[in-house]
Parts: sequence; structure tokens; C-alpha cells
Amino acid sequence: MTKFEEMHTGNGTLVEESQPYLDEEKHQANGKPVANGKAKVSVKQQANGRCDVPRKSINTYSWQEIQRHSQEADQWLVINRKVYDVTGWAERHPGGRRVLNHYAGEDATDAFRAMHLELDIVKLYLKPLLIGELAPEEPSQERHKNSELVEDFQELRRTLETMNMFNASLMFFFLHFAQILILETLAWLMLWHFGTGWPITIFISLLLTVSQSQSSFLQHDTGHLSIFKKSKWNHLMHKVVMCHLKGLSSNWWNYRHSQHHVKPNIYPKDPDIDVGPLFLVGDSQPVKYGKKKIKYINYEKQHLYFYMVALPFLMPVYFNLQSMQVMYLRRYWWDIIWVSSFYIRYFITLGPFYGIFGTLLLIYVVKCLESPWIAYVTQMSHIPMKMSREENQDWLNTQVLATCNVEQSFFNDWFTGHLNFQIEHHLFPTMPRHNYHKVAPLVRSLCAKHGLQYVNKPISKAFGDIVRALKKSAALWMDAYYET
Repeated sequence: MTKFEEMHTGNGTLVEESQPYLDEEKHQANGKPVANGKAKVSVKQQANGRCDVPRKSINTYSWQEIQRHSQEADQWLVINRKVYDVTGWAERHPGGRRVLNHYAGEDATDAFRAMHLELDIVKLYLKPLLIGELAPEEPSQERHKNSELVEDFQELRRTLETMNMFNASLMFFFLHFAQILILETLAWLMLWHFGTGWPITIFISLLLTVSQSQSSFLQHDTGHLSIFKKSKWNHLMHKVVMCHLKGLSSNWWNYRHSQHHVKPNIYPKDPDIDVGPLFLVGDSQPVKYGKKKIKYINYEKQHLYFYMVALPFLMPVYFNLQSMQVMYLRRYWWDIIWVSSFYIRYFITLGPFYGIFGTLLLIYVVKCLESPWIAYVTQMSHIPMKMSREENQDWLNTQVLATCNVEQSFFNDWFTGHLNFQIEHHLFPTMPRHNYHKVAPLVRSLCAKHGLQYVNKPISKAFGDIVRALKKSAALWMDAYYET
């Protein structure tokens, strides 16, 4: 549920104004806001199905009925008590059909709000999909969820919007982009002035590694629509950074990463933990493999494979091959053109010094050097955390239980692209990262109120926990595999 807004290009009258949560503002019969612009439909009114807005008769459904529509060929979901049939829309969903399927039969209110930027435009696509609403006697979310916790989280989001925490500093991101361009320019100037000796080649490889890693963090910002207020500008910038600067498909990243965000560490919905048969992660997957006597490799030593395989080859092999495969099979022609410009740029700037083969070799050496950096940063906040099958929890629990933070410092912020604030990022994906540290105390307080563990650790411990988690999973596999 990421990018409905990109597909809208018209300038027609919108159904209603964008609000922190859809349908919170009362409207007159002509669809315009009331004069004072402050009247709100309270949470209690919504829960009891009461609203002063005149409306036609509409179908009502129970949660039991909605939960029956959770298959790929039959998908209903709930957003702010409204019931939508997204079955026919799923294939056209810009964020990918699987994201919708992951929430079929569930309340998707907070996930929907977290992943979208321009709600007034998204509303235009929701309206034809509306089939009814929750029955008046039904709660606003499934009965097993803590309604007080859900309301507290939604109130926190409204507070952060009032504090302008979702407004980006364009100067911050300009300086970040300038850092990338300066590093690449400096690498070329050193080649031009000093030639292609080994010391220079090693040094420019390091410069380009830093540039590529920081480009990874910037594309992450643009992919989450957290820089510009208009989605189309974020999407365009994402093409520039992800495709042109990094040589990877932005559409591939979007479809994959959206699934990770809405269902982190949920097997098999999160593609980031679907790493078998090379690795077994979490508690349940190793036991499953062990009981079935599955041994593709020696899982007792999978922590060593992490050093030998995952760290150096995540970027140059796994991500590159998967990106190319998805671009070709799904015919992402614009991505193919943009990614081609990445290689053309390097052939033009570095080809005269190294030739075509030497330039390709340098590109993949840089990707190999970048790979451990990105692997550590992306895995330290998830692999050591809880992994499970679908439990249909509320948004706050889903994100906090599957993520952890790393202590703040100037170096940690720069080195991780502010992904040391992984909890805040997962709760509010469209929030500019320079605001995470301001939001963290409020999130920590909310977690404490509801008894949720807010994990914050030193970066060295976070790196070590990856290997410790892999060793733990290996031990679980061994116990099940050798059990007689």
C-alpha cells in the first residue's frame, strides 16, 4: 500500500480534504468541509456507528464475515471502519498485489496511513472499492486487539503531524545528495590527475564505496516518499538515485520493501527473512527444517556462511541478479533505461582509464565492498528480533516486536543513514529521518505505557547479535534434526 497517488494526474475536485485519518472530518451533503473546519467525528462515535453526515443506506459487515475474505482471489480489508473489496484492484496496485493480500481480512487503517503520503488523491482510488462498513456493534479493529493501544498510537501520530514531524528539511537532503556527487567527482579527478596505479585504484574504490552506501540510504528516503510533499517528485528522485546512481530497479525495491514494512519478520510475508535454504532464521523455521530432516548445508556453521557469503555477495550477486530478473520478467522498461544509464555513466567516466572490462570489474569490487556495510545495517535491527507466522497484531506491536534501535551518535546516524532509529522508521515510514531522534522519546513513552519492550543497544552489540541469533537458530535446528 505505497503509491496509489502516483497514478493520479487529473486536477478534478477531490472528494474531501486530506486528514491524519480518512473520514475524521465531518462534511456537509455537498461534500465540502463545515465552515469552522474543526468538527471531528470522535473515535467513540465511529465505534458506535454514529455520524451526523447524511448518507445513503450501506451494507454492514461483522468481523467474522470480513475475515472470511482473506484469500488471494477474494480480498477484503478495513480502513477506518470502511470495508473495501480490493480483489480486482490488487493487480493494478502500484505498491504490488502482495501487500494488499497481506492485509486481506484485517484492519489496515494504520498500515494504510503509514505507507501513503497524499491521502486526498488515494481516496479517489478507494471510493469505487467501497462495499460497506463495519456493523455499528462491531469494534473498529478485531476484537483481540487492544483498542486503547490502537487509539493511543493514532493520537500519537496526530500529535506528530501537529508538531510538523513529517515535514522534511530540503537542505538536509540536498547536503546528503551533494556528499554523494562530491565523492564521485573526487574519485574521477584523482584518476584524471594521478592515473590508475594500485594505490589510487584502492583509494577511489573506497571513495565510491562510501558514495554507493550513502546512495542506498538516500534512495531509501525517496522510496518512502519522505523528502518531497508531492509523491511524483519522490518517485522521480527515486529513479535517479536507485536506478541511475546505484544501477538497481526502483520498482523491484518498492514491491519487495513494502512487504517487509507492513509485515516485518512475519513468515512468509516478509521477503527479507525468506533466506532459506542458505540460512535458517528465527525459532520456528529451524525446528521445521530439523523435524523434516532437511539439511541442504551444514546449518551448524551458518554463522560462518554469513561472513563468507552474505556479507560480500548480498549487493553484487543477490540484489543485482534479483533486480535484473524482475525488470526483465515484468517488463519494467523505464527502470531498464534508467539502470542502463548507470553503466553508461561509468563507461564514459572510467572507461578511458580502465577499459570496459576493467570498469565492470571496478563496479563489482565497489559493490562487494559496499555489501557488508549494507548487510550489517539492514540486518542488525531485525534478525535478532522476534520472527513468527501471522498473528494479526496491531501496527504498534507488529513493528516494535520485530525491530530494535541502535544508540544515537553522529557517526551512528551517518553510518546507518539514521536506520539506527529503526523503530521510529517502521512506525512512521514517510517521516524524514532527521526527525527520528525528536520522536523517539514519545515512542518510548508509549511503549512503556503499554508494556512493550523498546530495545536500544550499542552498535557493536547490534552487529554481534546477528551472529548470535544465527547460532541460536542453528542450535534449534540441530536439536530437532538429531532428535530420535
